[in-house]
Amino acid sequence: CKILRCNSEYVAATLHLRGPGRGAAFCTALRSYSLCTRRTARTCRGDLAFHSAVHGIEDLMIQNNCSKEGPTAPPRPRPPAPNPQSFESLDICDYERSFLYKHGRPPGFQHCAAFGDPHIRTFHDDFHTCRVEGSWPLLDNDYLFVQATSSPVAKGSNATVTSKLTIIFKNMKECIDQKVYQAELDNVPAAFQDGSVNGGARPGGSSLVIWERSPGRHVEIRADYIGTTIAVRQAGRQLSFSIRAAEEVARAFTEEQDLQLCVGGCPHSQRMSRSPRGRGRVPLETARALCREMLPVEDVYFQSCVFDVVTSGDTNFTMAAHGALEDARLFLPDAEKLHIFQ
Repeated sequence: CKILRCNSEYVAATLHLRGPGRGAAFCTALRSYSLCTRRTARTCRGDLAFHSAVHGIEDLMIQNNCSKEGPTAPPRPRPPAPNPQSFESLDICDYERSFLYKHGRPPGFQHCAAFGDPHIRTFHDDFHTCRVEGSWPLLDNDYLFVQATSSPVAKGSNATVTSKLTIIFKNMKECIDQKVYQAELDNVPAAFQDGSVNGGARPGGSSLVIWERSPGRHVEIRADYIGTTIAVRQAGRQLSFSIRAAEEVARAFTEEQDLQLCVGGCPHSQRMSRSPRGRGRVPLETARALCREMLPVEDVYFQSCVFDVVTSGDTNFTMAAHGALEDARLFLPDAEKLHIFQ
């Protein structure tokens, strides 16, 4: 069975294709990929990777509106390799490319966010508002540890906000040194704690990079070696965290690592209702009007915005909810799940 050859030819043909203008060339590559799998069908009938590739091609052709009839491209020659493990050795720090090569399809992704009060959107699209004061893990798996530290939003209030974020990218021998990123209120640096902006001197060090999107307010950390992107923002007196993680990475934990807000949400004892009760610091209708300017769809992001503005009296919380929604728009693998209604 020569399905891995088909996979690698497809990867080589599509590596340079990026953005909305890739359409015709991408469809040509998919038809070539499909032709290659048909040629190996007889010898690959019992191979799981073969069947995974066939289904993946069908899905990609539907998603990209590709016709099954049309031109096919000759396979692109692969560059000469310094050793028999050329692809694996060169691309072990490019998770998406490596996954596509091994499985014949792109990886799946999951999204989690923590913002405002804090409100947690889990990998499973559950949505909770938490009372969590002190330090709580958002993620704790084989690749990442993310801890959020919360403090009261106002004196005498039950509501809390994230005032500190600690993100540890665990050592990955082939790609990066262990790196620690830490953000606090009024200190959202565009560098790791050791002053570096990438994964270190190892050959795959450039597969972990920090980008400054807005000085002191918004950074993006791309961890290509694990197919993961993280956004950290400050809006008003709170920090927010958003992540797009490869499914395989998000699930890489043991039973002992059971407390992860991104996985299970808030513990039941720490959950709060998002219905503002009693006298708030801002009238309810005023808060609704302010939030509607930034969030015209009255989903959980809108509800969270109203709750935060009423509870804190800080109108900057409209920006926190808006930023979380924009991250979700970028990071969610399924656009139809962008808005959650409860």
